[in-house]
Parts: sequence; C-alpha cells; structure tokens
Amino acid sequence: MNSDDPKYGNYLAVLREELIPAMGCTEPVAVAYAAAKARETLGKMPERVLVEVSGNIVKNVKSVVVPKTGGLKGLRAAAAAGIVAGKAEMKLEAISEVSEEQRKEITGFLEKVPIEVKMADTDRVLEIIITVYSGSESARTRIIDTHTNIVSIEKNGEYLYRNSEENSVSAGAKETDRTMLDVEAILDFAGTVKLEDVREMIERQIEYNSAISAEGLRGGYGANIGKVLRSGNGAADIKARAKAAAAAGSDARMSGCGMPVIILSGSGNQGMAASLPVIEYASYLKKSREELIRSLLVSDLITIHLKTGIGRLSAYCGVVCAGAAAGAGIAYLQGGRMEEVAHTIVNALAITSGIVCDGAKPSCAAKIAAAVDAGLLGYEMYMNGQQFYGGDGIVAKGVEKTIENISRLGREGMRKTDKEIIQIMLDE
Repeated sequence: MNSDDPKYGNYLAVLREELIPAMGCTEPVAVAYAAAKARETLGKMPERVLVEVSGNIVKNVKSVVVPKTGGLKGLRAAAAAGIVAGKAEMKLEAISEVSEEQRKEITGFLEKVPIEVKMADTDRVLEIIITVYSGSESARTRIIDTHTNIVSIEKNGEYLYRNSEENSVSAGAKETDRTMLDVEAILDFAGTVKLEDVREMIERQIEYNSAISAEGLRGGYGANIGKVLRSGNGAADIKARAKAAAAAGSDARMSGCGMPVIILSGSGNQGMAASLPVIEYASYLKKSREELIRSLLVSDLITIHLKTGIGRLSAYCGVVCAGAAAGAGIAYLQGGRMEEVAHTIVNALAITSGIVCDGAKPSCAAKIAAAVDAGLLGYEMYMNGQQFYGGDGIVAKGVEKTIENISRLGREGMRKTDKEIIQIMLDE
C-alpha cells in the first residue's frame, strides 16, 4: 500500500485514535473522568452528587476495583475518586496520580457526601451524566458513545459547552471512518507501512502491556488465571504462555492495579488480548522487532475491524474479537498471509462467539485465555487442512461476510441478552 493511498492515512489515524493509554478499567475511569470535569466546572467540592449511567456502564463498573482507591468497587467509588483526586485533563488516566492522602479523602468523601446512582433515561449503550451540587450551585458533565466524548458541560443550568447534535444519534465522537477497514487491505498496510509512521505507537503498546502482564504474574490478583496457566508444564508450553501473558494483564487490571495499558476499541482487556500473545510468540520464535511490529498491526487493526460493527459495548464479549485477531497476528508472524489469516479469523469466531459479556471482573482473564486459545486453534486447524465452512451456523463464505454476521449478532441479536444480563446484575 502506497503512502498516498487514502487507506494508508486512514489506518494511521484509526490507530492513533485507538491505541491510547488508560489506567484502570475504562468504564469506571470514564466515570471518574466525567466526575473530575464536573467538579472542576463547579470550582469547589460538592455537597451531593448524582450519577446517571446507561446499563452497560453499570455492568462494567459493578464488580471491578477502581484503581488507587484501596480496593473500592462500583460507581460511587469511581465518582468519588474523580471528584476528590481526578485530573480531567488526563482523561482515561484521570486518577493515575492519586496520593495516599487523597486515597483517604476518597474514603471520607464516600462516608460523608450523598452520592445517588440512577439508571439514565437513554437508549444509548454508553452514557454517563455526572451532576455535582454545592448549595444553590451545580455543574453537570455528559459523556456519550465513547469513553471520553464529552458532549455537554453545564454550570448552574447554563451550557458552557454543548455539541450541537448532543441528543441526536450522530452525536458521538467524530472518529475516523472505519468502513475502510478490511482484512486484505489490513495485511497490505501491515506489510508495507513505513515503520517510522507506527513505531512509537506500537512500541508503547509493547512496553505498557508487557509491564502489566509481568505484574499480573508476580502479584496475587483476582483468580490468578495467568499463574494457573503457567503452573505445571505451562511455563514450557508456548500456547499456555501466550494465553497466560494476556490473562495475567487482565488479572492485574480487573483487580485495581495502578499501571496503564494501551487499549483497543475502548477496552484494555481487548488491547492486552490482541497484543500480548503476539509478543510472546515473537519472543519464542526469535522474530525481529520489525516482524513483531507488523504482526501487531495485523492484530490491532483486525480487532478494530471486528469491533466496529458490534459497537464499543455489547453482550458479545469483546475479547472474542481480540483473541481471533491475536491468532491472525500469530499466523502473520509465521509467514501466513491472506488465506491463512482469513481462515484463522473465521475458525476462531466460529468457536467462541457464544461468550457473553457480563461486566468487567476477574473472570475476564479466563475469557481472554479461552478467546486466545480459539485464535491459536483457528490457525492450527488451517495448517492441518481443516476449517469451518459457510453455512455452518453463523459462519458465511468469506471472511468479510462472516465478520458482517458477527457484527449483526453482537449489535442487534444480543440486545435482549444484554438487557437480561444487566437486570440479573441489578437484582442481586
């Protein structure tokens, strides 16, 4: 792909938008970011707080530890952290610099200040509205569609900032067009892109995600899925090590580890699942840095391609997409190109597309392991002359048609499933 091809610049822009750092699970950190912005707008500490969120935010905040809070979980903790210690200018790293004194203040704030949590009156999958009050004064921040997309800021009932399309279906963050993504072009881009155009982004992904994976293997986080996978003979098995690397990062992150990750499609778990198995295989196979970078581009962009049609949040578990993409990246790393990569993706999606998302929590690490395993099996199937065929369930003839079916399943078919999952969680 030549650098003057419209897709070349498009793919670079997509990567810049997607490969960004986040400290902590993105949903509670988005709540903290919105809360920090509301408090900044108010100009003082509030006397009461109203948190209104869509169901998927409830789902992804309920069971995950908010970083830098001493183990606190839930929407109230996320909002309190943002109000007390958040730096709105840091967006998804808003609570990355909480001091020990501020951590104590967060606990005190939760004890003293009423924080009301309500389901937002919205059909949007991702919506966060934080309103803070002090006497007769108030401030309000609204985020929709993507985790940092603030569409309105109010003070004392007057708009300081407002997206002119705030309440329309097109009011989401103006992202680069993702409809240009397709598997064949992704492989062309990955094989021809000038390394200086992508090196900084990918090197940061390798550094950040490898560091939190190593921490997950060192510490005691969640259900320690990474450690379990490396126990016994797992340390000598490259497949087990690849799964363990990604799972260990999730172990740490879901349990409040205060280290940043590079996310994909708004998710750190997807960012780790797409990158860490490829990194592990590159080391095992003694591949060059250039080969690793190009293979990570394959995995990253295929993850984004798969998630684009589904949406940021869904009952369809996002790491299924990342695991399939990791398998594709590993296939590319070993010399596979269009035929090998396409079959790997289709096979993997056929295996794990039934995994549901029931929120961010320690079991995400195990789902990552299963999704990466499916990606590896998808590639092994092809290499052994085996495949799933069009007409086998949701599998269609051709990788792009299969991706269309997966998009339809995750976006439309699982809406009712999503509502039931959220209701089950609220009924507990």
